[in-house]
Amino acid sequence: MQTAAALQDKSKAKRPPPLDVGALASAGLRGFFGIAQNWGLAEKECLVLLGDPSRATYYNWKKGDIGKIGRDTLDRLSYIVGIYKALQILLPDDGVAHSWIRSPNDAPLFAGQPPLALMLTGQLVDLYRVRVYLDTQRGGWG
Repeated sequence: MQTAAALQDKSKAKRPPPLDVGALASAGLRGFFGIAQNWGLAEKECLVLLGDPSRATYYNWKKGDIGKIGRDTLDRLSYIVGIYKALQILLPDDGVAHSWIRSPNDAPLFAGQPPLALMLTGQLVDLYRVRVYLDTQRGGWG
């Protein structure tokens, strides 16, 4: 029978290293601003998608001065990058993929509106819903 100390040492060895949240935030925001450019997003749209940070915070993020970033923003970045990636897989033509979010969509989720209209409600769950819709379309989880 193993001692408690031996079991504790084994459980520590199996744990992955802690995430570098600063590096994730930095990479996520760099990716977001590239996506925003590809999608032709206006500043106001970017602010809503990012969870309505202050303009000062937004401009700091845009120039690479990340500072501390909240879980809500990290989740938003993850969903937006996932939406972008799914579109690149589903629609290999960049022009079509980039215009999809602004094109009317008859899927029940969108009810004839462009997906961006749902994404701009400001609700994290709506970014999630668009992400799940796209992942389901490509045969992923849903």
